[in-house]
Amino acid sequence: MKLAVEFPSVSYREGPDGVARLARAIEDIGYDQLDMFDHVVMGHPTTTRAAPMYPPQMPILEALMTLSYAAAVTERIGLGTEVLVLPQRQPTLVAKQISTLSTLSGGRVRLGVGVGWQQSEYEALGEDFGTRGARMDEAIRLLRAYWADQSVEFRTEHYLVDAIAMEPKPPQGADLPIWIGGSAPAALRRTGELGDGWLATSGLPDDMVRRSVDAIRRHADSAGRDPDALGWQMMLDSPPRDEAGKRFYSDMEAIARAAGRINELGFEWVAINATAIFQSGARSLDAMIDVLGNIHARLRADFG
Repeated sequence: MKLAVEFPSVSYREGPDGVARLARAIEDIGYDQLDMFDHVVMGHPTTTRAAPMYPPQMPILEALMTLSYAAAVTERIGLGTEVLVLPQRQPTLVAKQISTLSTLSGGRVRLGVGVGWQQSEYEALGEDFGTRGARMDEAIRLLRAYWADQSVEFRTEHYLVDAIAMEPKPPQGADLPIWIGGSAPAALRRTGELGDGWLATSGLPDDMVRRSVDAIRRHADSAGRDPDALGWQMMLDSPPRDEAGKRFYSDMEAIARAAGRINELGFEWVAINATAIFQSGARSLDAMIDVLGNIHARLRADFG
């Protein structure tokens, strides 16, 4: 079993040194991957807009800047996004940012992407919410072209690139892994046709997870790709929405049971939400590090 940690933006409250200390601690404990959650802004509810999924005042550090900061203070751990809302960002710039992060981290990057759900965020960034699915497919192909081709020629409905070079290429080249988040039919199709792995939506019933995995594998096979080459990751628990959810990370037996379920479903990657650890009562970096250490020790003992 491979273990990822979704890095908590609340760590900024203990200053830049605290953010660096937590990143080093996650690596030193032995986790395989450090992932960043992505939102650039969060909309307030208005007379025409419902309240967002998360409180507008929720602190969210910019994902790629934080990963760059973490890269400078770590040596081994994988660095990624879970997930970057790709269609609300300019893909040429994302290609350059990810290539640079991969170059400066020694090829440790895994890019997780999704289409997102917050129309107001798209509007604030000047992007079209209604075309996000089509632009997602095009952007993934464009990223890989930038990471592989000496001269990029790319003409699709939404993106036009004519005889453009981007250097340096990432050490991983076009094989830099792009994993897809989401459970909608389009996300499953996209994972099979274009992705290197699936970042499964947590909280889905087991039968839906199995049907989704089967759908992804069918799409990969239809596209002439090897379904067995895909990776699979799921978070231990959904982001807490109530008091019961907030208690999850204070119950080691519940954590072990959740990891066992994910393992039985055939997922080799399990993700731990460190923000939820904070919400469960670990209100300092030292407390979060202790919980992360205990979780790692228990899951390694149970699952290797």
